[in-house]
Order: sequence, then structure tokens, then C-alpha cells
Amino acid sequence: MLTIGDISEKVPIVSLTTKCADINLLFEKDPDLEGILVEDQDKPAGLVMKAQFHQKISTKYGFDLFMGRSISLIMDKNPLIVDFFDPITSVSTKAMARSQKNLYDYVVVMQNDRLYGIVSIKNLLTKLAEIQVNQAIYTNPLSGLPGNVLIEEKIHEYIQAETKPYSLLYLDLDHFKEYNDTYGFKKGDLLIKEISNLLSQCILLSDEENTFIGHIGGDDFVAILPHFNYEPTCHSIIQEYHIRIKKYYDSYDLQNQFVYTNDRDGHYEKIPLVSLSIAVVTNEYQTFQSIEYISKVAALVKKQCKSIEGSCFISYETIVQI
Repeated sequence: MLTIGDISEKVPIVSLTTKCADINLLFEKDPDLEGILVEDQDKPAGLVMKAQFHQKISTKYGFDLFMGRSISLIMDKNPLIVDFFDPITSVSTKAMARSQKNLYDYVVVMQNDRLYGIVSIKNLLTKLAEIQVNQAIYTNPLSGLPGNVLIEEKIHEYIQAETKPYSLLYLDLDHFKEYNDTYGFKKGDLLIKEISNLLSQCILLSDEENTFIGHIGGDDFVAILPHFNYEPTCHSIIQEYHIRIKKYYDSYDLQNQFVYTNDRDGHYEKIPLVSLSIAVVTNEYQTFQSIEYISKVAALVKKQCKSIEGSCFISYETIVQI
């Protein structure tokens, strides 16, 4: 994942005691220079943007008042400061939330509690646009969720970081084909969108950071939690699912808890209402060396899960214990 540090640049760094006259010389020597960092004992003390600096010294008495004095008098003492590893998307949100007069100021980047560099708003917005274009290319058009390319990248990222805890959730709908046959593809598409909204609410909108959900295709989804405490999330998903699924059936089918339609073998019979299966694989007791292997294990868990009537979740560890 691209971070703000990946697009940062170096700019001159001066001390708190630097005179405004020296700052002026730096701007004159480099016409392309838009800002200068001010530090105090290796810590960020402020930011001087050329536009605001010239505005200050160009007042009636500004030149005579400030030129022989410290830059600390006119620098911005509260610039936006972010960490090297902060995502570009979150930094752009913070940058655009600033007041109008600071909207185009540099974003100050720190690494290991030391000044690292800056990011200009021009570069930030350019890179953000690139990210959004790439996301659009690799996003499932129906659900709006990341598709297979981004899913594989995220899983690979967790596999590579062997000590990083994760719980991988593979979710799919049971009897979804029969639902489409009964209610039509339009209603089926709406149900798929409902599942993506449900997962966004239960996972992405939680207080946990670095969560992920993706849409493999059809009625198959994947979610990644950065910990092993997956049970409350699975319970929450299933509970919310039972509430939402009701509006996708008419009252007669809902009361009967089945529909009459052809099964996958073409036999006309009672088919249970669509349920949700969640297969869980974690690296708590076992590490996985490849996406192929973890997918194979997940398929095994999913098969076991789908053999149980109704919505449920099963973990790989649970199967092993059986």
C-alpha cells in the first residue's frame, strides 16, 4: 500500500533563530521553492510558505519590521503533521479539511519522530487521482468493492508479514441460484449490493483499523480482520443478515421459510431461504505460504460450513479439532 512517505520530498530546513532575511534569500535563490520547514531540536517547530511570507513582509512596515528578526514570528506554528506510513487517502482528507488560508500549505512528514520531508498539495492530489483511477479499474462494478486483483494483493500482504495476525473470512450465499430463478436477476443483484453494504457496516465502519472487504464475484465475498477475535464480527454479520434478508422475500415465502423452484439438478422442490455461510481461516496456529494454499484451506472450511442448514460460521481450527 502506497503511503504518504512514498511521495514526500526534501525541502530546506532551518532553525528557529533563522532570520527572515535569510528565508527571503532562500526563496530568491530557488524560484520553484514554495515552502521551508522550521525545526527545534530535531522536532518540527513550524512551516513557512512563500505566499504567506511575502504577504507578511510586503505590508507597509513589514519589511523593516521582520527582516532582521527570527522567522518564528511569522511562521505557521501548527502545520499539518503526518507519519511516513499514513495512507495517502487519509492524509488527503485531513489536508482538505484545513482552513482556506492553509489549504495549499505543505503537509509535513515525520519518520521515527524526526522530520523527513514534505508533500505538496499538487503532488498529493495527483497521486490520489491515480489511486482512485486504479481502484475503479479493479473494483467490482456491482458492489463497488475491491475485486480479485486487489483481494489477492491484500492477502499476499498479510501472508508476507508472517507475524501480523489476521482472520480471513470467506462469505457466500447458500441457495442464491434458486433465489435468482424465483425472484429474477434484478432482485438478486439488489441482494448482492445489500451484502456489500452489510459488510461495510459490520467491518469497515467499525473502530478497527486495517480491515478489508472485497467482492470475489457472484455471491462470494472476502473480509480480512487484523486480529483473531473474529467471532463477535461473524455473529454481528449473521444477525444483521437475518434482519435484512426479510425484505427480499414476499410474505408467503417468508412465512413458509422456503420457495418452490428447481434445485441445481433440475428437480422441482422446496428450497430453503438464502442463508449466509462464513468460512474462517486464521494464522493463529498455522502460517500460510501462498494464496493458493490458504484458498484451498478456505474451500475446505466453506464446504463444511455449507453442509450445515442455515446461516453459520466455522473456522479451520474448529474442523481440525473435530
